[in-house]
Order: sequence, then C-alpha cells, then structure tokens
Amino acid sequence: MSATSTDPSWWLLISSSVFYSYWTFAASVVVVYDWVITLGQEIELIWRQRWSLITVLYLAIRYIGIPYSVMSILINIPFVSVKSAVRINMFYALNGTNVIVTAMLGVIMIVRLYAMYQRSRMILVFLVVVFLAVNIACGVITIIGLMDTRK
Repeated sequence: MSATSTDPSWWLLISSSVFYSYWTFAASVVVVYDWVITLGQEIELIWRQRWSLITVLYLAIRYIGIPYSVMSILINIPFVSVKSAVRINMFYALNGTNVIVTAMLGVIMIVRLYAMYQRSRMILVFLVVVFLAVNIACGVITIIGLMDTRK
C-alpha cells in the first residue's frame, strides 16, 4: 500500500529529484556514447600495444565508468524500484569506487608529471606525499560518511 501526499512542501524535493535523475541519465548516455565512438581507436592504440601498469590503470578507469553509470542511474532515478538493502550496497560500491578511481587517476598523474619533470626525485617525493595525504583523507572521510549512513 502506498501513501499519496499532496503537501506542497514536497513539490520542490520531488521536482529536483526528477530533474537530477534526468541529468544522471543524460550523463550516463554520454559515457556510453564516448565509449562506443572511441572503441576502434582504443583497440588500435591501447589493446594492441605493449601493456604496462599505466595501460591497466587506464583501462580499469575507463571500464569502471559503465557499471558506475548504471548503478548511479538505478540509485538516483526514483522511478526504478530497487530494494533498500540493494540500494545501500550500491551506495557503498559507488562511494568505494570514487575513492579507488581517484587513487588510480592520481597514480597516472604522478607518472605523467614525473616524466614531464625529467624524472626529478624531488618532484616525485612531493607528488607522492600530496597523493598520500589527499587519498588518505578522502578514504577516511568516505569511511566516516558511510558509517554515518548506517544509523
């Protein structure tokens, strides 16, 4: 049995939720569209070349985006029925994915900047210290936020 409310105080929340769900869906379509139009170049330039850690990180980040978008749609669109236990697990997975992808992008940026600065050890130390500080802080904040959602 569902309850129907005609209370005007809910109208703004409902309207913004619908608006947000449209933007979520549109962003997900752009992710899939980008994947489809660049797949040929990716196969030629990435998959057929010698693999390295950076290649694996790039491909992992690229392909995490598709299931991430699907989960984001399922969580954020109010018209899709998802049980609350599944919704909570998907929420944890999305937040964990954010932390992991941020760390992977940080590693790629460190390698690129290290190469740009002609393998300067001082730059490498600086980048690693900043990377660790930012990622540890993000991880702790995410864990605190996720623990707070259980209440």
